[in-house]
Amino acid sequence: MAIKTFAQLMEAALEVGPKTVAIAAAHEQEILLAAADAEKQGLADCILVGDRAAIKEIAEHGSIDIGRMMIIQEPEPKLAARKVMELVRLGHAQIAMKGKIETGDFLRAALDREVGLRVGRLLTHVGVFEIPGFDRLLFISDAGVVVAPTMEQKIEIVQNAIYVAQRLGVKEPKVAILAATEMVNPKIPTTLDAANLAKMADRGQIKGGIIDGPLALDNAISLESARIKGIKSEVAGCADILIAPDIEAGNMLAKALTYFAKAHMAGIVVGGKSPL
Repeated sequence: MAIKTFAQLMEAALEVGPKTVAIAAAHEQEILLAAADAEKQGLADCILVGDRAAIKEIAEHGSIDIGRMMIIQEPEPKLAARKVMELVRLGHAQIAMKGKIETGDFLRAALDREVGLRVGRLLTHVGVFEIPGFDRLLFISDAGVVVAPTMEQKIEIVQNAIYVAQRLGVKEPKVAILAATEMVNPKIPTTLDAANLAKMADRGQIKGGIIDGPLALDNAISLESARIKGIKSEVAGCADILIAPDIEAGNMLAKALTYFAKAHMAGIVVGGKSPL
């Protein structure tokens, strides 16, 4: 059964049991609060990698219970990220989490040939959104990792997003490849990529989902809009996954949902040995 709310997602996670999460540069109050809450709810066991003195001071000042958490001293954020990847690579943790460190530095550690989590696939970001008044979770990719994806990279972005949606119970997710218009226009390269991705899915080159594009945002999620424009598609109006043409469009869409639509968002980077 498809998970449609974050409450259902939490229930499913509790059934699986806690995973060990290694947090890079954990010396920040919000990070420690999240870690303590995850442990309290039985979702995770946390390893804190960062400035030990700062972590303890923040926890004491904020009355945050970190008593059960292992702390590994590494005050330099870039080195903390490398240590986290090493912990995951060696099997001491199942998930790597970003703390008070730049995203680029965290991802560079994940891609490091010595301690990173490469498995020969593209690392991509998948955002999962719970939107008030919307009847299902909405998946958006890539809003955080691949800046200007090539056609080859878009194939992996779509495939990774399908994988995440399936893990949340969406058996055959409907994927909308977004562009400024639903019409294929040689002057708008993203519409050509979208059409090619849809045809590749028809030919079985992308598996696990129903893919259509190009679709504009309105007719990707609104049945009424799709009807008005005369679009006949299994995806139009009922997309589970929205594939943005580039990181700028994806990032702005994600933040617009968060700040204007008051959506709740969870994000994950997939394609490596373990999720980030």
